[in-house]
Amino acid sequence: MREKGLHFIGVICLFLFILSFSIALTINLTPLYNFDINYLGISKSVGLSKETLMENYRVLLNYLNLPWVSELDFPDFPSSESGLFHFYEVKRLFMLDYVIALVTAIGSFFYIRYIKNNQLFWKLVRPFQLGIAVPFVVLFMIAVSFDQLFVAFHKLFFNNDAWLFNPSTDPIILALPETFFMHSFILAFVLIEIQIIFGYFYTKKQAFK
Repeated sequence: MREKGLHFIGVICLFLFILSFSIALTINLTPLYNFDINYLGISKSVGLSKETLMENYRVLLNYLNLPWVSELDFPDFPSSESGLFHFYEVKRLFMLDYVIALVTAIGSFFYIRYIKNNQLFWKLVRPFQLGIAVPFVVLFMIAVSFDQLFVAFHKLFFNNDAWLFNPSTDPIILALPETFFMHSFILAFVLIEIQIIFGYFYTKKQAFK
């Protein structure tokens, strides 16, 4: 019973690390936004240069990523009180993701070491095999209706309507179109899928070598 509990907690740690690490990597991958500025024609729609947009995006990321940055002040975009409050809530989610990534990284390290020392890789083959399907389901949902998924995501993580930006008071939303967030979702779940597939083949190889 104790060993079953250990493996259950270990597997949860492992998959939470994969999820939180993929999210952390995605939200800090500035080349994605750099690409979308051109691909989505954001410069043209907001009337600002690519360099200016990237500067404002870096200001946003610094605020969201760094605990000691307590104020958000875009160089080229005014912000409403509700808009700033939403970004504050997003910052808290960023911090939560980093804490989860750190804690589960430590837990996963010790669990994998236990698995390796006791030659129990076979116990991970099935969880990884089942896990492969989850990102595919989410990617399918994104392809069918990202709008509904996007709304459901915000209703799940935010208990207010501050995320419904008004472009006249928070024009930053024009520089962060919904399609950019769709690309971010896709990238995150592709990264998750790659890690799970790697985990499946690696553990299978170690278990049956």
